[in-house]
Amino acid sequence: MTTKLLSLGGVIARPLNIILKQNNITPNLKTNFSTTPIACVTFFNKLPAEKLWKSVTSVSNAGAKKGRGKGAGRIRIRDLNRGQVIGVGKINMLWPGLSAPVIRGRELLKQQRLPDDPDRMEKLIKIRDSMTRFRRLKLNPIERGWSGSRMPGRSIGAPDPVADDEFIGFDTKVLQLRSLLIMKGSLGRTRNYQAMVVTGNGQGLAGFGLGKAKEAPAALRKAKNRAGQKLMHFDIYGGHTIFHDFYTAFGKTKIFVQKKNEGYGLKCHRAIKEICQAIGIKDLRAKVEGSNNLQHIVKAFFIGLLQQRTHQQLAEEKKLHLVEYRAENEYYPKVVASPKEVRTKEEIKHDETLDFVQYVMNDKVILKKKKWPRFYETMPHYRIYLKKYEKFRNHEKIRQNLKVEYGEVKSFLTDKYPEENVEQAEA
Repeated sequence: MTTKLLSLGGVIARPLNIILKQNNITPNLKTNFSTTPIACVTFFNKLPAEKLWKSVTSVSNAGAKKGRGKGAGRIRIRDLNRGQVIGVGKINMLWPGLSAPVIRGRELLKQQRLPDDPDRMEKLIKIRDSMTRFRRLKLNPIERGWSGSRMPGRSIGAPDPVADDEFIGFDTKVLQLRSLLIMKGSLGRTRNYQAMVVTGNGQGLAGFGLGKAKEAPAALRKAKNRAGQKLMHFDIYGGHTIFHDFYTAFGKTKIFVQKKNEGYGLKCHRAIKEICQAIGIKDLRAKVEGSNNLQHIVKAFFIGLLQQRTHQQLAEEKKLHLVEYRAENEYYPKVVASPKEVRTKEEIKHDETLDFVQYVMNDKVILKKKKWPRFYETMPHYRIYLKKYEKFRNHEKIRQNLKVEYGEVKSFLTDKYPEENVEQAEA
């Protein structure tokens, strides 16, 4: 935008000549003034508003490659004309033909000043800021993932149908969503997204898939559909847990999985928990050792589930009866599987592994942390305390056994020397 500015002589030349000619006086002033255009160019009127806002809200290609401007996406473009009415300024005026009609009914409106509105500027600022402030995505607590509104841990629905086959009853959970920077000679540094999901119907069918794309939604869609195309079936023992404990590994990741009774729950890594819910396993304990690479954890757990054997297969392998002990059955032995041919005691080798847990764990042992003594157990007064209360240490257990056996707490001499019942004597 350029503005023509005239010098002071050019502004007053014509009015002065008119005054002098009326009085028949010849002017001595020089009336030939030249007008030169002077460009008043500033940063604010050189560029339009769109480019000015772009300089604030965007990052150059060189800066983006170096990782600059990560918070620039939060700055939103503000429409400074939002809420403005043509003809209305700081002074509240009625302008016919601008802020009001020229004729209202049969009355011709005139320019007049209206009462001032002190809250007008505050209302304008509120209207401008209503759509420009950065607001975080608010989710229902049930729809949240592992950490708020981030994608890992969130549900993205069932896979897309393949021809006429639909995935009824399936649900997909996101396990991982990360951005990858790939360096290429022709394109330079480009950003890709990688997603890992698990899908299942909660009745033994489940699968996992990986997907890569330029955009996060496309990567999630690819991973979800690949997981639906690679479903695996797993048998669930008792409808709630696995058949036996097992050890599995992938890369540097080791997982020790333990079978648990009904009602125990899922005490394991959060990715393993999502897999168990997709399959339909409700009670399980898993301990991860070594690398915490999430993809390795998922692959190792699926390998372990595929390698587990039924009770009948284990009995046929060892050619021995498989006996189960349960606390709810008072540890009464129950034969759950029997082979077609049973080996005798003489046929069993002396160095053969007969411990069931050790056999299914492939002779691997879970690493347990060393339990250090409590701070007071190393002090001398604790030994004195143990010597003093040594004769009382089993009293609680003895009372419990007496109540179970005799129905009351009494001495072992009671049968030999029965005590007199005072209530019966008084009666």
